[in-house]
Amino acid sequence: MPVEIRVPPLGESLVDAVVGTWLKSEGDTVSRGETLLELETDKVNLDVAATEDGVLSSIARNEGDVVVVGEVLGTIAEGAAASATNGTQASQPKPAQEAVPAAQQPAEPPPSDAAADAAGRSAPAVKRLAEEHHINLATIAGTGPGGRVTREDVMAAAGAAQHAETEPAPPVDDVASPQPAQPAAPQAAASAAPAPAAVAESNGRPEERVRMSRRRQTIANRLVEAQQTAAMLTTFNEIDMTAVMELRSARKDAFKERHGVNLGFMSFFTKASAGALKAFPMVNAEIQGSEIVLKQYYDIGIAVGVEDGLVVPVIRDADKKNFADIEKTIFDLATRAKEGSLTLSELTGGTFTITNGGIYGSLMSTPILNTPQVGILGMHAIQKRPVVKDDEIVIRPMMYVALSYDHRIVDGSEAVRFLMRIKELVEDPTNLLLEG
Repeated sequence: MPVEIRVPPLGESLVDAVVGTWLKSEGDTVSRGETLLELETDKVNLDVAATEDGVLSSIARNEGDVVVVGEVLGTIAEGAAASATNGTQASQPKPAQEAVPAAQQPAEPPPSDAAADAAGRSAPAVKRLAEEHHINLATIAGTGPGGRVTREDVMAAAGAAQHAETEPAPPVDDVASPQPAQPAAPQAAASAAPAPAAVAESNGRPEERVRMSRRRQTIANRLVEAQQTAAMLTTFNEIDMTAVMELRSARKDAFKERHGVNLGFMSFFTKASAGALKAFPMVNAEIQGSEIVLKQYYDIGIAVGVEDGLVVPVIRDADKKNFADIEKTIFDLATRAKEGSLTLSELTGGTFTITNGGIYGSLMSTPILNTPQVGILGMHAIQKRPVVKDDEIVIRPMMYVALSYDHRIVDGSEAVRFLMRIKELVEDPTNLLLEG
């Protein structure tokens, strides 16, 4: 009797998902625990694995379909059906294959079961990147969780393949010898694959249509919702980063040796934000109907750019953490965000958000609220500029900072003073030791 493949529970507050890429086709043999497809949700992507050994007998929902918890995605013909299929295939003679000369056989050695399984569980974005570079995922030793192949693994393999192409060709006598495959053979086969479909409009100019991921759709909807529902306003200030940079320069080596992570700017701004939120609790609140909910805890989200958009993992109880704890937490969350291994609980429940456009070179921007939060702090690039200090013009490393806030419950004066408190704490970082 066929076994149904159903949409698993998606997590708190999630009721539907979008079908991503199927990693198996109808008629393919599958093993218990092997990933069959990936579901895209608002927050994270979830793997759907086979619950039985057998053959994927049918696919009910295709890529891009919206599905709900419990819905049937396909079926697996288990047990005897799978064995019978495999047995029939094994018993058939293969004269054509035996007649192929050894020199014409695929030179690439077959991947191990473990490598194939790890490749099959790689994210769709990684698979697309591998296809672009004509890389066989099953031949790469993955460095991600559970042996998954990551984007960095693919780029490293692509670089190695490109280097191999520049090497001199072997002597003619060596071509038929039992040596490992040359990259040219698999690449030639891959180049024959169809290119992404381009749609030619009436003016004859090519266009490509790409399905928007569920995460990107959610980001788009949330940003529009924030602008339509909140009375959003942004106030700016600038911070002299001299003291922080001098402190980092003096302490960074000892800090890394002791704690195993770098001392970055984000920990200073996280601590400063926690201190400012305590002084101005309305910025740490949210609106629920006709009530204002004042949060007496400080869970600060850190915006992280990933392959298909932006995620905001949360540092819980940021006010109670020291610099080392914050840096370790940020490093862990950012690493797993890029690997796609964050859990839903790590992406929900923040009370305030920090986003750093400075890592991309942004000098000034107006960040959009991460609703239902009512405040978000934008950091920007550090730039040396002439400023007046004690009636003298001096050169200082300066950073523009921006606070976007919901004017429905945060007054302008309160927002300005909140940002001033951030400025005071960062410009004299010894005060951050008292903000815990």
